[in-house]
Amino acid sequence: MKITINQSKDYVNQKVTIGAWLANKRSSGKIAFLQLRDGTGFMQGVVVKAEVAEEIFLQAKGLTQETSLYVTGTIHEDTRSKFGYEMAIESLEIISESHDYPITPKEHGTEFLMDHRHLWLRSNRQHAIMKIRNEIIRATYEFFNNEGFIKIDPPILTGSAPEGTTELFHTKYFEEDAYLSQSGQLYMEAGAMAFGKVFSFGPTFRAEKSKTRRHLIEFWMIEPEMAFYELEDSLKVQENYVAFLVKSVLDHCSLELERLGRDTTHLEKMTAPFPRITYTEAIKLLKEKGFHDIEWGEDFGAPHETAIADSFEKPVFITHYPKAIKPFYMPEDPTNREVVLCADLIAPEGYGEIIGGSERIHELEALLKRVKEFGLDEEAYRWYIDLARYGSVPHSGFGLGLERTVAWISGTEHVRESIPFPRLLNRLYP
Repeated sequence: MKITINQSKDYVNQKVTIGAWLANKRSSGKIAFLQLRDGTGFMQGVVVKAEVAEEIFLQAKGLTQETSLYVTGTIHEDTRSKFGYEMAIESLEIISESHDYPITPKEHGTEFLMDHRHLWLRSNRQHAIMKIRNEIIRATYEFFNNEGFIKIDPPILTGSAPEGTTELFHTKYFEEDAYLSQSGQLYMEAGAMAFGKVFSFGPTFRAEKSKTRRHLIEFWMIEPEMAFYELEDSLKVQENYVAFLVKSVLDHCSLELERLGRDTTHLEKMTAPFPRITYTEAIKLLKEKGFHDIEWGEDFGAPHETAIADSFEKPVFITHYPKAIKPFYMPEDPTNREVVLCADLIAPEGYGEIIGGSERIHELEALLKRVKEFGLDEEAYRWYIDLARYGSVPHSGFGLGLERTVAWISGTEHVRESIPFPRLLNRLYP
């Protein structure tokens, strides 16, 4: 019977066949230990010289890294391994030999590994990170489906900037100018006016010349939008969603977290509600922590976000930022016209902002005024302004960056490891 490695628990003491690649091996004079992987997991296969034909043992000892093969043998429990099972191999069949595999079991530089990203993905560590990423994606669909959201797919090619910035990738759309989307939000607002509660999940692009460990040029965003939701309603959805993601990874990826050496005591505290602090309170906190140069009205950088997050055990919402440093679609706070009804969610342990969200302006005159203040082309945003013209309602939304969230939950230092093929300032290969 042919099975996969992750099915081993169901076939203890049974003879099975597994298609796999050789990740690594070691051998003594009488036993060969084969580290096998098949995409679903990693498992040790043991070939005992005294228990197999001589040619099988010699074949096992001669295997090279990343050779593909079929192994046949009996599954046994193995309490010494994290996986818990191993195979006593009786025979093997080589499918395709691999020679001079470039990523050997030794230290390699980051640039070398990034040049060989198509192969680096096969490694134990990268496999664990991608499994956690997959669980976060799976849990995202589960959460929003359970909460009654409809998935709406915004376009990737757009004719204007959703946030009114210039950090866009320009292309030609036949005779017109077009841009790669930096956010699907405006289209999600249209979706919310049609379906009430919607979410999107897709790639976004920022032509931002940044080299920090938190930035990618191409990344994936989850962007929910909710009709009849004010800021406070949205914050509750956000904290419940993030808590759900963390719990799902703890429940379904314990082996991967252990493989990465992730301290899960931090993650186990990530239950809703999350603490909240206003931008003005955050400025005061930063000054108390020694950031005397930061002044009210300035945006926060990575050191500021880290210092704020270090004051809390859970992710923290920073609310009510100055109007001047936020996008045009955020409404003023009725009690203080200098700030807007918005919030960023800052992850612990120095991972920075993982969510940005706000209420959206729903009054026509207020929106037209803000479009003018930002110097935006009213004609280019005519369809968006229509949303405020025809039966608009209070509504709110947010965007969660998948890669930063994967990096935080998995404990990965740089976001380049949290996406299969990262696009960085100086990297478009492979």
